[in-house]
Amino acid sequence: MDRGQIHYEFFVRRQPGSGWVLEAATEDRARAVEQAETALAEGRVAAVRVTKETLDPDSMEFRSITILNKGAPEKAKKKVVEDTAPLCVSPSDLYSCHARERIGRLLEAWLTRQKATPFELLHRPDLVEKLEASGTELQHAIQKIAIPEAQARGLGVHEIMRSFQLLVERTIERLLKDHRKGALPDLDTEGFAKAAERLAGEPERAYLLGAGVAAAIAPATSWSDKVALLLDLADAAPTDPQARAGALQVLEQPLGEILGSQSGLRELLGPDLDLGGRLAAMTRLAGADAVEAMIRIDPKLAGIMPTLSGPAARLSRWLSGADFESCRVAIAQRVLQELTGPRRLKPGDANAEIIFLRGLAMALTAAGGRILSQDDIHGAFSARSKMLVTGDFVAALLPEGMTAREEVDAIIWLAENITGGTNKRTAARYLNANVSALRFETEMRDVTTSPSTRLASLTAMQKSVLRAGLAPEDADPIRAKIGEIGGLVEADGRMVSQIARAEASAVHRLDLLLRLAMGEAAPLGPAADRAKSEALKLLKTPDLRDEMARSPEAVDKVKTLMQSAGLAA
Repeated sequence: MDRGQIHYEFFVRRQPGSGWVLEAATEDRARAVEQAETALAEGRVAAVRVTKETLDPDSMEFRSITILNKGAPEKAKKKVVEDTAPLCVSPSDLYSCHARERIGRLLEAWLTRQKATPFELLHRPDLVEKLEASGTELQHAIQKIAIPEAQARGLGVHEIMRSFQLLVERTIERLLKDHRKGALPDLDTEGFAKAAERLAGEPERAYLLGAGVAAAIAPATSWSDKVALLLDLADAAPTDPQARAGALQVLEQPLGEILGSQSGLRELLGPDLDLGGRLAAMTRLAGADAVEAMIRIDPKLAGIMPTLSGPAARLSRWLSGADFESCRVAIAQRVLQELTGPRRLKPGDANAEIIFLRGLAMALTAAGGRILSQDDIHGAFSARSKMLVTGDFVAALLPEGMTAREEVDAIIWLAENITGGTNKRTAARYLNANVSALRFETEMRDVTTSPSTRLASLTAMQKSVLRAGLAPEDADPIRAKIGEIGGLVEADGRMVSQIARAEASAVHRLDLLLRLAMGEAAPLGPAADRAKSEALKLLKTPDLRDEMARSPEAVDKVKTLMQSAGLAA
């Protein structure tokens, strides 16, 4: 069986009574087990579980085998008595959010061909008649839902099918009868605001106004056009608070269904966007004001946040207000869902992946306050970070032809842009291995470049490790190794000795030595220590005291450098 058909999933329970949550998915069994053991040992979770998932080529379903289960035992769950009552018993039941979502899945292919949503199917007589005339589409949908329903309730499949068939017939008859009677509003002649106000006190106002909305957007031939027409209706919503709330609630149903479909969202945001670009556009759509504020602070963010135009730009302005809250939350939740999924944000470009992840983290953190908790956002980016420290991704980040220094810089940059203690630790292991490699030492001791240039590079590298947010126990050995190599570079070029004996003023030589000693011109370590030792010797010479006496302005400068180097209080 191909390696790609087997992967391992790592689950956690954060509290003894909570449910299992997927933390990571990887093809590396050892890595999954190690992450689980580490999470449990650090006390961040109450229990861990690792499963092996094998794809069955016949059924295309995964078979799951638990290979690790540790921690607090699961609490016994109370047995739930299955409700044998049917889920839907009247036509109005089919108009609920859950029923429309089920209809959308059962008739997904047919609805996609018609460029219609479940909301439209339930409110448009012409669509209903077209579905009835299609032959087997409706019958297959009823059969697909009847089989699991019959198994769950312990009844016969044919009995359940007859029940659903009768319900569908009653729903269709109701819609067609209301259409023949002229009970369904015509928004083209009456106007959306007047219809919403007239129906505000009706028990069936959502159904009736929904029929008017469905008819109004029926002429649209694309999802973007449908969104534009829905926003036109929103612009024309009544001002009376009660009528306006009901009207916008009706509009939110088809709008949410369009945003919830892959094809609808792709067309609205742009068909050429990859996953990273689409998630950035979705974040901008759900939190336009916060994202715009972030772009003003960091203009570079504009490079990864696609500009919204047309209906998408109009919708973002609506989502910035208090209306269409469920649409805004659904978009944000979908962004988090995609972040925790296995798909790459920027396939084939590891550097761009990190750039987009960093930008998304900034934008979603700024925009998510009103719709997402910071814990959920952090959890999603921590899960995505796990993908960035896998062997495959690191190999893609370090292609053939990179120098040892470039590889170390790339891994430091990776460590700066990931979250999660375990992920930081994994990145530190990669970094430590590269810094400790003979190839890195050999390259940094290459005499074709000046010692001062190489020491400056090592100094910047050592400071970057400090900024990467690694745990001290992981960062300290790496910084020490960089300092050790800096000591070899300095010793090869005898920089400290040459500075101490140079034909220059004592104050100038002391200035150079102190900059080496304080970790500004050389990494902290042997080179800095030797510079500090020479600086102490130079401080005792009469020449330095005479020069400082003749130049009082140099005293303050030298004193500041000495304090930074730890040579003065």
